[in-house]
Formats: sequence, structure tokens, C-alpha cells
Amino acid sequence: MIVQKFTSGPRETNAYVLGCSKTKKAIVIDPAPGSFDALQSFLKKNQLTLTQIYLTHSHFDHIGDLARLQKEYEIPVFVHEKDAGNVLNPGSDGLPLLMEISPAKVDGYLKEKQEIEIGFLKMQVIETPGHSPGGVCFYIPEQHVIFSGDTLFQGAMGNLSLPTAKAEDMWVSLEKLSHLPKETVVYPGHGPKTTIGQERWMTKAKEIFG
Repeated sequence: MIVQKFTSGPRETNAYVLGCSKTKKAIVIDPAPGSFDALQSFLKKNQLTLTQIYLTHSHFDHIGDLARLQKEYEIPVFVHEKDAGNVLNPGSDGLPLLMEISPAKVDGYLKEKQEIEIGFLKMQVIETPGHSPGGVCFYIPEQHVIFSGDTLFQGAMGNLSLPTAKAEDMWVSLEKLSHLPKETVVYPGHGPKTTIGQERWMTKAKEIFG
């Protein structure tokens, strides 16, 4: 498995390349503003074939270079249906855009327990609304890895004061993630990686942050 993080944009957002080391097929997760050149360089250097783009959610800092990447590689984009509107019309979620964000085409919707294949890698969709209505995480059981978007960070969770955020949904989502194996490595939308075992506070999130 190949995992490479690229941090960019005004919110220092993490974009990821996830690839199968055997087949050289790869996807991009959350192409943040200013990530395009680094993503493209890494793909070329490692001779990876980019096949799809997946979004944990559609806030502007996670889709900044989405349209450019989609156009360059002519590949499909997938997001949860409840977050799709903001991909088609950036800013419609009520968040102020700190830059111009081009709209992108949505080719498919993500659903709970949906399985995605990247070469020999098998990735599962976990619906984790709260920070946004259509927030999802991408879980690879065999590799003990999860891409958590803005649901879970090291010692924290996504902002719940945003227009489309819902605290009650977040408590349920964090409880769901808390049941994953403790050794699961978490690659978040912002900040350094962590593990499920290190984030034991998740089961008491409502008590702590509510």
C-alpha cells in the first residue's frame, strides 16, 4: 500500500494519494487548494495511474483543486449525496470561500459499507455526518488504516459551529469510529496522523464538547 500526504491551502488541509503497490493504481482523497502540482509530481515519479477521486466531504478546503484534477486526468469524482451540492456549486453550504473554487462534476454517490477497490486494496465507506451532512471516512480493514476527513483529528474533531454541522450526528459518528481496532492508523483531514486507540475520548465526546 502507498499512502502519501500533501498539506496545502489556507486551512493546511491534508490531501492524500492512496495507491496499490502491486498494480500501481491510485486514487486521490480530498484534493485541497494548492495540492495539484505536488500530487501530479508524486504520481509521475512513482508511475501511478490515477483512476478516481474520493471526497470525505465537500468543504472548500477539501475540494480546492478538484476541478483541475478531474479535468487533467478525466476521472470520476465520488462524494456522499448530502455533500454533492457543494461540489456542483461551491459555497452553497454557507461557508465563506477564501478563494475562487471551480465547480466539478459528481459521478457517483458514496454510501455506508460501500466497498471500493484500488488494485488489490479494498476500502470501505463509513458514513460519519456531523461536521458536514455527508461526511464519510474511508476504512481499509486489512491494512488497519482509516482516512477520517474532518470527523476525527489527533485529540479533536471537526468544527461543529458551521452552518451545516450537527452535533448530535457527530456524537454518533465518533462512537462508531471508537469501535474500530485500536491499532487502526488515522489519517485526518488536518494535522498529524494518530490511532483509534490514542483517541479514547471519542466515547465521551458529547460529555466533553457538548
